[in-house]
Amino acid sequence: MPGDLTYLGLNAIVLADARPHLEAGLTLGRVVREHRETYTVRQADREAEAQVTGRLRFTAQRREDFPAVGDWVMISAETDPVVIHAVLPRRTLLARKAAGERAEKQPIAANIDLVFIMQGLDRAFNLRRLERSMVLVRESGATPVVLLGKCDLADGELIRRAAEAASAVAADVELITSSAVTGEGLDRLRVRLVTGVTACIIGPSGAGKSTLINALASDANLPTNEVRESDARGRHTTSLRQMVFLPGGGTLIDTPGMRELGLWASATGLELTFPEIGELADECRFRDCSHIHEPECAVRLAVEDGRLPPGRFESYCKLRDEARLMERRTTIAGRRERKRTEKNLSKEIRRVLKRKGKK
Repeated sequence: MPGDLTYLGLNAIVLADARPHLEAGLTLGRVVREHRETYTVRQADREAEAQVTGRLRFTAQRREDFPAVGDWVMISAETDPVVIHAVLPRRTLLARKAAGERAEKQPIAANIDLVFIMQGLDRAFNLRRLERSMVLVRESGATPVVLLGKCDLADGELIRRAAEAASAVAADVELITSSAVTGEGLDRLRVRLVTGVTACIIGPSGAGKSTLINALASDANLPTNEVRESDARGRHTTSLRQMVFLPGGGTLIDTPGMRELGLWASATGLELTFPEIGELADECRFRDCSHIHEPECAVRLAVEDGRLPPGRFESYCKLRDEARLMERRTTIAGRRERKRTEKNLSKEIRRVLKRKGKK
């Protein structure tokens, strides 16, 4: 049986998934750091560098089959480095489309309860990026929290406008304004980050993620940088994903700044992020209305009479079309992968039969 891992979020569901592996002599741990397919696994009493077993590497067909920070894994702890034999089923998974042209999912963090979507108020507030981030988080299964940081660098009017704009597109989501300098909002964050809770913080470079984590956990010592004055864009200071343990008992995963947030499968995320469009669509004449050219479209009518802001409708259409394109590309890539697998299997069968025939 594993030691006391409740501070890492161990619960009855994880323990039930782990039990067959425990009975086979493996040890339970959680991935707390990930950097270019190298891992650090935390056990009840220690941390150890880890690598995946050759079998897992061979059978993994996609990037998401490999461990991600936050994953519960089964390891053989007597080796150095320890070896990861299995990744337990994920309860939630925050992921985006991998950079580049490949139709591949890139995990960001697994088994998380909360995701803080952070934007710094020392620059222009980006409502469209917030909507995109909301879709990703909703699709993950975790609970989103909007975090407006660096409010010490903004006047009251700017904070008010940003908060109103964020609330308009995330009406049912908690919103926290914060400052690592003045301490504003930190108590509200600490209340959410209690023992057993795993949270993740996402946002562009320079939003203040690492600075905020340093304020919440005085011993974190994450590197930070100033933003460029010329364009207010941040420099990448976090190059890995890692779990930080907080004094209140919770854990917070720091992630590199992400300029691109490509959507993956996002049907549920879109529906939850744009609920008013779904409600309007029920009034459209055609059930499969694209809201582009069909007559008696209730969504377009709402845009025309001012009930639905044009920017929000345009954002929805862009994200919907991107998600549909990704779905088509994924289906095509899956077919090609199956064909390759079947072809390689056929070759192997012919090779074995030929070898047997020679005996």
